[in-house]
Amino acid sequence: MTTSELVSAYLAALERADADAVLKLFTSDALVHSPLYGPQPAAEFYPQLFADTSRSLLTLLGVMDGNSQQGTALVSFWFHFEWCFPSGAAAPFTVMDIAELTDDGRIATLYIV
Repeated sequence: MTTSELVSAYLAALERADADAVLKLFTSDALVHSPLYGPQPAAEFYPQLFADTSRSLLTLLGVMDGNSQQGTALVSFWFHFEWCFPSGAAAPFTVMDIAELTDDGRIATLYIV
């Protein structure tokens, strides 16, 4: 899977609130660092996020590939997130996610900026 395909699969699963599909893109011990929820295992973060979401619409704005200083593959993706809480209150925002990838292309760590 290319990084563009990974990002597309991630955003589609995030928009559908499909935790199983999202977690298939991550390693079993992956971490998510969120400014709202703090650092959490991905397996705990996504069910919590989806419980706090009644609807979401995601618009991809850009994808960037690169490497960390240690040589780890990185993919960053910039998107607009039309997020609605279960109450119906809207909380739209634009966000950049940075994913550290394993050699097999799965996400080991995700930083939400």
